[in-house]
Amino acid sequence: MSLESFEDSQKTAAANNRLQLELDLNRRDVKDEVVLLEAPSLDALRLTHQRYFKNFSELASGSTG
Repeated sequence: MSLESFEDSQKTAAANNRLQLELDLNRRDVKDEVVLLEAPSLDALRLTHQRYFKNFSELASGSTG
């Protein structure tokens, strides 16, 4: 997993970056998911999108930490 942060003023750059990553992965036949998410903080993102930050066993156990 990789994570890159952008300022609010860089939304177009973030979208372009996501597209370039997705195209590159597609060319290499890599089936990874590329997402663009918006949140007020990294902690909020970790709370609302836990599946990107935890492994399967952590998600299955309901761990919030």
